[in-house]
Amino acid sequence: MKKKLIVSLLFVGTICVSQVVADERAVVELAVDKVRVDDGQLLAGIPGDGPLTKAQIQSWLTDKNNHRPIEFVLPEAYKAGKANVFVPKDNPITRAKIELGRQLYFDERLSSDGSISCASCHVPTEGFAANTRFGVGVDGQTGDRNSPVVFNRLFSKEQFWDGRAKSLEDQAVGPIANAIEMANTHEACVECVEQIEGYQLQFKAIFKDGVSIENIGKAIATFERAIVTGAAPYDYYQAKMNFEKLFADDLDYLDEEPELEAEYDKLQANVKKYAMSESAVRGMDLFFNKGKCNACHIGVNFTDELYHNLGVGMEAEKPDLGRFKVTGKEADKGAFKTPTLRNVVHSPPYMHDGSQATLAEVVDWYNKGGHPNPWLSDKVPKLDLTDQEKADLVAFMKDGLTGSFPKIETGRLPTDD
Repeated sequence: MKKKLIVSLLFVGTICVSQVVADERAVVELAVDKVRVDDGQLLAGIPGDGPLTKAQIQSWLTDKNNHRPIEFVLPEAYKAGKANVFVPKDNPITRAKIELGRQLYFDERLSSDGSISCASCHVPTEGFAANTRFGVGVDGQTGDRNSPVVFNRLFSKEQFWDGRAKSLEDQAVGPIANAIEMANTHEACVECVEQIEGYQLQFKAIFKDGVSIENIGKAIATFERAIVTGAAPYDYYQAKMNFEKLFADDLDYLDEEPELEAEYDKLQANVKKYAMSESAVRGMDLFFNKGKCNACHIGVNFTDELYHNLGVGMEAEKPDLGRFKVTGKEADKGAFKTPTLRNVVHSPPYMHDGSQATLAEVVDWYNKGGHPNPWLSDKVPKLDLTDQEKADLVAFMKDGLTGSFPKIETGRLPTDD
């Protein structure tokens, strides 16, 4: 067989994030560190138990390896998403910056009254969203949009349901100054962070200009880019199908190529180990065919990262016009960003306004063709699915698209002392 070399292309993907890192003394060139984005140590926090001490932080910062720019190696399930990765050139990824961002993400001191953090609305145990219709901010205030998930943002550029933030860096600092979220000011937030010695040490070592709202955003964004979910049963099924398609004429002769035969045996074993139910397998076929779900939920992250009017909330007297508020384009009225469907079972309720409590309700909405309005997307046709077909679609989203979340240290923050 002459296709042997192609096999590696099925399972390897890398993205390069290479940049000169600045320390407090000089700008120095450091060797790039190749790290799998699903490396369990990236989000584990500074080693140690109990409160995060100044000595532990200083020891962490002294290790030059923590300041080396990271070249993320994508896991097999995401290799085809390389072209969708977005990391600004002025914000290279390093272990030290990921760790600083982790601390800031879980730190309620960034809010005006010390009660709300990023994790309050993007909760690790609730699918990195919130299982409430709207996020809850300072003094129990709520907005009018559901909290979007923050995982797999490595494959995304514009943020928020309407895409008003041009990057994760912009998004990260938005809620800090939002009156109904963290209800702080950027100036007061920076002042608070500057007064915490553990943060002072880290910002000084990681950024040439120390603590600033821009650097707070860069650190949080870097942490969020490292939150990538694990492979789902669909990924193992698809890898097996890709192999069988590529070697369709040679499957009966794999015993002549021990390495290929071993690879195929591994793929088959994974499909059995991470099996989908029969209903989910039927739902997978519906998803990519009759259901037309992949018109928008496409690619390795199951989203086109574009904006569509589904008719959700458009029956209101004054509906939320979504993307239109950003672009001013008539065609964008009522359009909202397509969310990822990976691990979607963990982040109810659904839609930009949290109006649909279950995945079954979401499928019903699509089945009827959304809610008629002048700007309804042509990608929301009436589907005429049977009750069994609707159940199968839900089964695929639950069984087929659910993978593991990375383990993250949620405590160990710098003390006020």
